[in-house]
Amino acid sequence: MTSAWLCLHCVRNSALSRTITIPLKDARVKVDIIKRQHHSRVATELPQPYSLEPCTAKRYFSKMAPRQSAPTPTSPPSSRAGASDKPQTKAKRPPPTPVRPSSSILLISPNNQVLLLHRVQSSKSFASAHVFPGGNLSSFHEGPLPEPGSESLHEDSLVYRLAAVRETFEESGILLAKTNDGSLLGLSDQVREAGRKAVHGNTVKFIDWLASVGGIPDTDGLIPFTRWITPPNGPNRRFSTQMYVYMLPLSAASASLGPTAGAEGHEVIIPTPTHDGGLEHTAAAFDDPFNWISRARSGEIILFPPQFFLLHLVAQFVKGGDTSSARDYQTEREGLMEFLSRTPTIRSDRPGGEEAKVHATASIPWADKVMSPTVLFMRQSDRRVVLGLDKPGPELKGTKRGGDWDRVVLVSFRREGPRDVEVRWREDVLREEREAERKEEAKRAAKL
Repeated sequence: MTSAWLCLHCVRNSALSRTITIPLKDARVKVDIIKRQHHSRVATELPQPYSLEPCTAKRYFSKMAPRQSAPTPTSPPSSRAGASDKPQTKAKRPPPTPVRPSSSILLISPNNQVLLLHRVQSSKSFASAHVFPGGNLSSFHEGPLPEPGSESLHEDSLVYRLAAVRETFEESGILLAKTNDGSLLGLSDQVREAGRKAVHGNTVKFIDWLASVGGIPDTDGLIPFTRWITPPNGPNRRFSTQMYVYMLPLSAASASLGPTAGAEGHEVIIPTPTHDGGLEHTAAAFDDPFNWISRARSGEIILFPPQFFLLHLVAQFVKGGDTSSARDYQTEREGLMEFLSRTPTIRSDRPGGEEAKVHATASIPWADKVMSPTVLFMRQSDRRVVLGLDKPGPELKGTKRGGDWDRVVLVSFRREGPRDVEVRWREDVLREEREAERKEEAKRAAKL
C-alpha cells in the first residue's frame, strides 16, 4: 500500500461536513470529516496501518504514513494476524520547546508615526523582516527573571518593561527615560552612543548607566498591548513576548522628530532612530502605520502576522503624516487609547452587528490578550492560510487567558517569508469559504 496526502482544508472549524476520497494503491477509502474534529479523531477513522502526522503553520498537508511496517511476502499469516490483534499505541508528541521571555514596543513618534527596524538576513528570528524594537529579557540587566513554567512568565511586570526600554535604546538609540522633574531625558550624541555600546556589550548594567546620566526608565509610560506566544509547531526558538505601546511627547511645532515638549514644557530633541551597526538590524525608521502596511502588501517589505496585525489595529486611529496639527495628533491618540481600554474588544459594525453573539475573548482587554496563532484552514480561492488568534498557546491551555476570536489573519507563507498578509473578520472569511464550497460542489454535480 502506498502513502497518500490528506488536505487539511477538510480538517477545520467549519459548519459543513463532507466526505472525501483518499486514493490508495488497491482501494478508495472514504472518510467522513465531521465538524470540529481534530487530527487525532480523524486518524481513528482511517484504515490500518495508516495514521496522520500533525500539521505545522508552514505545512498545509498532512501525510498519511504507515503506522507500522507492512508484512513482507515471506511473512507467515499468523504474524500478520498477531500484529493486528495487538492494541495500537499512539506515539506521544514531544513537549513543546520552552519559551523565552521577551518584550517589544510599538513606538509612536511626535507626529504619530511608528518605528520599525529592518532585521538582518542572518537573524535567527524574523530574518529580513521589519519588526518593532525589542528583544529577550536579560538577567544581567533586569535581575531575576520569571521562572520557567510559572504564571509570571506570561504576565506584564517590571522586568518586561525594563527590557523593552533597554532593547529599544540598544536597537534604535532612542532612550525612553525621564529626569527627576518628569521631563524626557536629553543626552548628547556622544554620551548616548557610548552608553548604547556599553549596555549592548554588557559592560555596565542598563539601570546603573542610566542613573549615572541622571535618568529614570519611563516604565510607567508603557501601555500593555497583547502578548504573543510562538506556536509549538513553529520554529525551535519560541518566545512569550509582551507588547507595549509608547507615545513620545507631542511636538508643539508638529515637526517630525523636532523639538518636543516634555512634561514641564522643557524642549528636548528626540534623536533620529539609527540601526545598531548591522549587528541585528540594517535600518531604523519612522513611517505612517498605513504606509508600512501598504509596503508589505506591495511586497516591498516583510511583515510577520503579529506586526501586521498590531499595525492594522493602530492604523485605524493613528494616521501620522506631517501636515496635521498637534491637536489632530492628540485626537488620534485619544481614539487609540479609548480603543485599547474598551471591552468588549469588538465594534458594533462587525458582521451581525449588535445582535451577533459576543465571543468570550472579546471580554479580555487588549492589555491582557494572549495570542498564539493557529492554522484554521487554507482558502480555496487564493490558497492563503487562515490563522486564528483566539488560542493562548499550550502553556496557558485550560486557563481563562485568550486572544482575539473575532479577527483572523490571512497569509501566504513563502520561502522569503510571509506575503499577502491581511486582517479580516472571522465570520466574513468563513462565509466566503462556505460560498466557495457550494459553488465547487455545484460544478462537480453539473459534471455528473
